[in-house]
Amino acid sequence: MNHPPPTLQNIPILLTSSVIAHDPGVALKNTEVRVRYALESVREWLRICPELPLVLCDGSGFDFTGLMAQHFPQAKVECLYFMNDQAMVLQRGRGWGEGEIVRHAIENSWSIRHAGAFAKCTSKLWVSNYLELMEIWNGSLLLKGVFLDVFSAFQKPVFDYIDTRFYVVSVATYTQLFIDAHLSIDQHQGRGLEQCFFEIVQKQQLQGILTTRPPVIEGVGGGIGRAYQNPLKRRLKERLRSWLVRRNPAFNALFIDD
Repeated sequence: MNHPPPTLQNIPILLTSSVIAHDPGVALKNTEVRVRYALESVREWLRICPELPLVLCDGSGFDFTGLMAQHFPQAKVECLYFMNDQAMVLQRGRGWGEGEIVRHAIENSWSIRHAGAFAKCTSKLWVSNYLELMEIWNGSLLLKGVFLDVFSAFQKPVFDYIDTRFYVVSVATYTQLFIDAHLSIDQHQGRGLEQCFFEIVQKQQLQGILTTRPPVIEGVGGGIGRAYQNPLKRRLKERLRSWLVRRNPAFNALFIDD
């Protein structure tokens, strides 16, 4: 299929949802509250850019269609839903369920198929500096890498994992590299979805894929059950962290040219 050039107007935001929490390890379990926070996420994304197409895909069989028509009648929101394998989510955790949600969306979403790309964000969250991030997207992949010991005077910085709460990716790149990433999750060995993405980045020796501008992620994390805090001091510290890591010759090639 020939896709139009990806733009802010046609790249859909894929919100991955599970209104019914199949993973007993999540802190936020109340279904009504989870629905309310998902609606808040949609509202905030539309505030960031009213023209954004949204894809809300729920892996617990919850259909948001009626709620979208009621609360956001003018918005372009495509609602998908299916029933995830509950036994596998119990065994592997919510990262496995999220991987299946993204797979389902790629296979069934008209918006994603038409655009040939998508920005994935966990439902209940939004990225307040999304438009700024899209200024540097390379058309293929934009990830946030998490580095440890960046400010340490005694230890070298360590590239630890990929923050999978938010990323932007073409369908071709995701299908080639990450479509089966969640199948390698092993909670007993401490390998979550974040580590699986990281291992793929390392194994494939990917370059030019990390954002130099840290995403400002807001909303409520279902796993932790509380709102993320992003005061100015923290945002400045994250930008400094990113700047320092990019100056390190060991990591410079990982970053998108800005």
